[in-house]
Amino acid sequence: DSYYRALAGKVLSTGGVLSKTRMTEYARVILGLTAIGEDPANVAGYHLLAALSDYDAATQPGVTSAAYVLLALDCGNYEIPKAEAGKTQATREMYVDFMLGKQLSDGGWAIGAEEADPDVTAMVLQALAPYQSNTAVKNAVSLGVQRLSKLQNDDGGYTSWGYTSSESCSQVVLTLCALGISMDDSRFVKNGASPLDGLCAFACEGGGFCHSNEQAEPDGMATEQGFYALAAYDRFRQGMTSLFDMTDIKVK
Repeated sequence: DSYYRALAGKVLSTGGVLSKTRMTEYARVILGLTAIGEDPANVAGYHLLAALSDYDAATQPGVTSAAYVLLALDCGNYEIPKAEAGKTQATREMYVDFMLGKQLSDGGWAIGAEEADPDVTAMVLQALAPYQSNTAVKNAVSLGVQRLSKLQNDDGGYTSWGYTSSESCSQVVLTLCALGISMDDSRFVKNGASPLDGLCAFACEGGGFCHSNEQAEPDGMATEQGFYALAAYDRFRQGMTSLFDMTDIKVK
């Protein structure tokens, strides 16, 4: 309730504008609202889903922006509102095609690089997971999964931008859960360690998760991602919907 009241106040103070350039601001808020059973189509009178109808604004920052916009739209199976005059009307198919068009020759995805990054690849695969009835998507996902397997380190973890981190493990755990792949799948077990084992290796004494091996203290972002990766795995084990599929939540 306190989060919703704070958000409503923010929305009123900005005239419904959370950002003019970063649609992920809207995506994060929509995911949060849906998780607590609130309607993002009416927050203090503002329709926050409307921003995600602008295809150019959503894709301009890159492939991860498109991924999180699609995750936000799908988390509550929301319809895409009509775009404002002069804006390019987005569709789910357009967002999917945009991500497919950004797949690298090695099967993964990255930002500003020609070699796949595990974090970016995992995020895109999470967004594409519900669309595998499309043959092109299914093939792209298969290549992406193969690449994630090859990128895995010998201890079950992952290296991104030159260092190993718990966040990379968290994103891969989310991806495997979204795709219905078990943590003991032979493609993702290296020397007996899975991505979940890789994540748990970063658990800090006293609670939380460290960002990297060079840290001894819990990190805010690492802990946030680690905890929702564990939540995703728990849901997977119980046969529940994946973390970003919130269609089982009743809107207030």
